[in-house]
Amino acid sequence: MQKKKEFIVSDPPKRALADAPKERFCLRCKSSFWSEGFGERICSRCKATSAWRAAVPEGVSQGRRSGGRS
Repeated sequence: MQKKKEFIVSDPPKRALADAPKERFCLRCKSSFWSEGFGERICSRCKATSAWRAAVPEGVSQGRRSGGRS
């Protein structure tokens, strides 16, 4: 007799109440822009500047998700 595999279907993760799409103010230029969540605090105009793009080279990160520490 073969055991039947069961799959558990769960609801997608819920967002924090403050993590809602809304109009926010850019931390760099202070202009208002539409943000998809509280993690997006720099407007696209500021992100398009050469100073913003040159601040951290692409692919270089020491954040928690990149595995920078051993």
